[in-house]
Amino acid sequence: MANDPVGVFDSGVGGLSVLRAIRQRLTYEDLIYLADQEHVPYGSRSLEEVRGYSENITQYLLYQGAKVIVVACNTASAAALQYLRGRFPEVPFVGMEPAVKPAAESTQSGVVGVLATPATFQGELYASVVERFANDVTVLQHTCPGLVSQIEMGNLETVDTRTILEEALFPMIDQGIDTVVLGCTHYPFVIPLIQEIVGKTVRVIDPAPAIARQVERVLDIHALRDESASKGHIAYLTTGNPDRMQFFVKEMSGETVLVKQVQWVKNDLG
Repeated sequence: MANDPVGVFDSGVGGLSVLRAIRQRLTYEDLIYLADQEHVPYGSRSLEEVRGYSENITQYLLYQGAKVIVVACNTASAAALQYLRGRFPEVPFVGMEPAVKPAAESTQSGVVGVLATPATFQGELYASVVERFANDVTVLQHTCPGLVSQIEMGNLETVDTRTILEEALFPMIDQGIDTVVLGCTHYPFVIPLIQEIVGKTVRVIDPAPAIARQVERVLDIHALRDESASKGHIAYLTTGNPDRMQFFVKEMSGETVLVKQVQWVKNDLG
């Protein structure tokens, strides 16, 4: 129903970048955000594992009344989005797609860098996007090992985080990139550091605003938009440490929020 919440999930805090964009665009919508921090990072896990987690999280969010499911995780989108749409055909889904198309359309040098997890690069979705939109562009890739874990710990400006990014970006700069695509929802939280490394002449693409626009379109298509004046509540859930996630939200937004812990029991959330 229109007054039900929008469900959003990620392996950890990365999807909060998408949640933030949705909230800014759809201020009146109730939102449920679930971070599967017990299993973060997804990027180093098998596609089958990620698909299983995504299915059970989707089922849980539907039990909570979610009217739309936003897979705010590039890895989960690559591994599970098509599967979820087949498994829950009545549910509208919005997933993450690396922003290779706008990067390929706007690049002047013809060289684009993509930062993403191994699972995203291995997925059919990424390969399809590159094949369709980047045939005439050189696409450089890097998996940034350890970066998701650094961001989960709140280490956004540390020496270790900078080192990870420099190892990824310096070779790309040497090869002439003028655009960097962030193919993981965690990475927007280190945009200031990325921009500092690549310089002002290199464009950094955060996909979150485009995802928020797509959520709005999906709500309109299915007549699920709710503009009730009293709406706009966000419920924060994690399968990990709620205090750690609460601290991260406070650091990023200045807001003090209540984070509830939900636990995996075998393969189910409760």
